[in-house]
Amino acid sequence: MDQVSVKSLIPESFQGARPADIGGQIGLVWELIRAPLIVPLLQVAVYICLAMSLMLFFERVYMGIVIVLVKLFWKKPEKRYNWEPISEDLEIGTAAFPTVLVQIPMFNEREVYKLSIGAACGLSWPADRLVIQVLDDSTDPVVKEMVEKECQRWASKGVNIVYQIRETRGGYKAGALKEGLKRSYVKHCEYVAIFDADFQPEPDYLRRAIPFLALNPEIALIQARWRFVNADECLLTRMQEMSLDYHFTVEQEVGSATHAFFGFNGTAGVWRIAAINEAGGWKDRTTVEDMDLAVRASLRGWKFLYLGDLQAKSELPSTFKAFRFQQHRWSCGPANLFRKMVMEIVRNNKVRFWKKVYVIYSFFFVRKIIAHMITFFFYCIVLPLTILVPGVYVPIWGAVYIPSVITILNSVGTPRSIHLLFYWILFENVMSMHRTKATFIGLFEAGRANEWVVTEKLGDVMKSKANAKAASKRPRFKFTDRLLGQELGVAAFLFFTGCYDFMYGKNNYFIYLFLQAVTFTIAGLGYIGTIVPGS
Repeated sequence: MDQVSVKSLIPESFQGARPADIGGQIGLVWELIRAPLIVPLLQVAVYICLAMSLMLFFERVYMGIVIVLVKLFWKKPEKRYNWEPISEDLEIGTAAFPTVLVQIPMFNEREVYKLSIGAACGLSWPADRLVIQVLDDSTDPVVKEMVEKECQRWASKGVNIVYQIRETRGGYKAGALKEGLKRSYVKHCEYVAIFDADFQPEPDYLRRAIPFLALNPEIALIQARWRFVNADECLLTRMQEMSLDYHFTVEQEVGSATHAFFGFNGTAGVWRIAAINEAGGWKDRTTVEDMDLAVRASLRGWKFLYLGDLQAKSELPSTFKAFRFQQHRWSCGPANLFRKMVMEIVRNNKVRFWKKVYVIYSFFFVRKIIAHMITFFFYCIVLPLTILVPGVYVPIWGAVYIPSVITILNSVGTPRSIHLLFYWILFENVMSMHRTKATFIGLFEAGRANEWVVTEKLGDVMKSKANAKAASKRPRFKFTDRLLGQELGVAAFLFFTGCYDFMYGKNNYFIYLFLQAVTFTIAGLGYIGTIVPGS
């Protein structure tokens, strides 16, 4: 059988042609397919992106209106629900207090284990009505020994604290929490408070949260707000603070006030153990076991309450690598859960129709899927491509006005960082690439759908200048280890389209494109986590 030569695969008109001739013929082919094929396809992509932009726009406006109404007219949680402080009874003593289990899941938490254990042991709750359970899945024997000794130290002071380990790390955090609830000494506990290893609740945390559960049998979960001890460490942490403050200030508050539903954040919350059991317990089928439990409990009619003035200190990832892993989990998990639960939500007959619409459309589809995709595809792919393909129409309201309104609405959570708003937009566009990829992985349950990488924590070391010097002595990486090819590739594409727009374009998009290219380049070179913002 004759072998097919490479030369035979090349059109005859290209064979032996000079580079200039080949370039001319490629240009001719481009002109032949541009009008009948490329322009219509790109125009359809623009219309799809505009539709997604409108969905996100109306979602943000809706939440903005609701949060204004909540702040102006809604009663405080203590007025909307039954609430009164729990105090010792002269006859029965501390028996008036329900027994509470505190779970602290850990995995090689060398830097922060003392903070979380100390904060839990410092909770203002009768010692005989409190059980603290340290669920240590550490693989480092030195860390395990350190954590166990810390538990023994607090136990010697009269604190009811138990050090719990497993043979395997099956199910990751969900597996540890599930295993912890099976212990015989937990059977008499009514509620469970969960704090990740870097979380530090205030001493009165339980005294403020538990009365809502004790006096309102329809409530399953009390969620507190996170406060970040290292928000001012670098520009990366400031950007995260802006995004998370919007999540807590608006998204959680709106869900709590209107439908009594929101996604459990996995930590700084108190659950009614009966609600966990009724919902089927902890499951490890996705990397968002907390959201999974919240949706299942909500479908059984349980209500959730978010308390914005109840806060717990925590830490933000301060390296770009750690942040990317965290965002992969937070984006992939919800998409994967949506895939697995959407029909279960549709068929459910225990909750109102509008609550199902809220969960499917608003909570999952718009916030967890559309929000990531529109940011990356429209502003980093489709819009730059329209510069290279004349004849594609992009209305100014879709390219400028709607994004501006969405950005302004997102800024209400962190007024102190309003001067960083423009860079936050550019940073969010960079992260949208990773979130979009993770969302597709979750939707199609691809290879990394169940990847779980514990977020690196550095402890409370950034709170003083003296300790900041010690924190700066982190392991140094080779320059090549910091390079991220995907970010640098997108940066090159945006820079090219910016140059083309500068020379031939009419819309002056090149200003945005150059700035976005610079941000992708900074991320691609691994320097986002090293920039210190202005105060």
